[in-house]
Amino acid sequence: MRLDLKLVQMYPSISRSKCQRLIADGAVTLNGRRTTEKDRKINISDEDEIILLDTSIIELDAQNTAPEPIKMDLDIVYEDEYLMVVNKPRGIVVHPGSGTIDPTLVSGILYHCGTNLSDAGGCDRPGIVHRIDRDTSGLLMVAKSNKIHDALKKQLSKHSITRSYIALVHGNFAENEGYIDSPIIRDPKNRIKKAALDEAKIRASLKNKNNYDAKKLDEAYYDFIKNSRSREAYTSYNVIESLNGFSLLRCTLKTGRTHQIRVHMASIGHPLVGDPLYGLKKTPWREEGQMLHAAILGFVHPVREEYLEFSVTPPEDFQKKVSKIRGGQKKRH
Repeated sequence: MRLDLKLVQMYPSISRSKCQRLIADGAVTLNGRRTTEKDRKINISDEDEIILLDTSIIELDAQNTAPEPIKMDLDIVYEDEYLMVVNKPRGIVVHPGSGTIDPTLVSGILYHCGTNLSDAGGCDRPGIVHRIDRDTSGLLMVAKSNKIHDALKKQLSKHSITRSYIALVHGNFAENEGYIDSPIIRDPKNRIKKAALDEAKIRASLKNKNNYDAKKLDEAYYDFIKNSRSREAYTSYNVIESLNGFSLLRCTLKTGRTHQIRVHMASIGHPLVGDPLYGLKKTPWREEGQMLHAAILGFVHPVREEYLEFSVTPPEDFQKKVSKIRGGQKKRH
């Protein structure tokens, strides 16, 4: 993994561009020496010692990084007086948070819409109804009033919004479709990661430790689920194309948990290509973030009461990666 990507993994509240500047400025040490600009793309291992010298950078309060209007080339897929649908590019954070210093997508939205945005999600998230990860590209809803914001949030909570993603994952599938129904919790071993609960493994562990009978095992399992604060998560998937050692999938969300597709695909042994948190440690492909794209978004317009559905193709770098894999596959035949 590259040093700048490792730093983003260690401190997810800091943007990648900021991490690159910190490395260039010598604000990071690698195995006891201060880094330079040349170290940004250096490959590191788990044995390397990385230290951020000024940890106050990650202790910034979100209120101190409130978004300001900044002119951006927004890719607006749909807009009316009530809402917008925006195609977010890969590599940009949706809204400010602790440690986020660089301009985020909401800065561009503020410049475009002015004060005509909802604040139901907080002053640092004007208009934002839901979000996707920094390195995930694709479609987002933006509300121009609190009434519209609340109406769209209700559709999200009822799981009535259509959200389908294109994902490039490691490995091939025996079946062309499937689903994953595994609750998601915060990984107890890593506070920045999520984890999928495996019911069979949890039940086996509880039974082995306590020799429970069937009734007590059920009680112990549900107590474990309750105490872990797990949240139900359901992802269905279809294989769009099978490649040599890789698969192009369409993943559809019923629920929308943090990192859901990334966690679920990793839990069944098919992590996303380029995923710095849940992906393979060693891979023949060098990526700058997970290969995931929010391709389809559909919802009922809160005012017009008609179903709207939008779709966008993956960005150029995503398509080039798939084409490169296809090309390599053809050469081997």
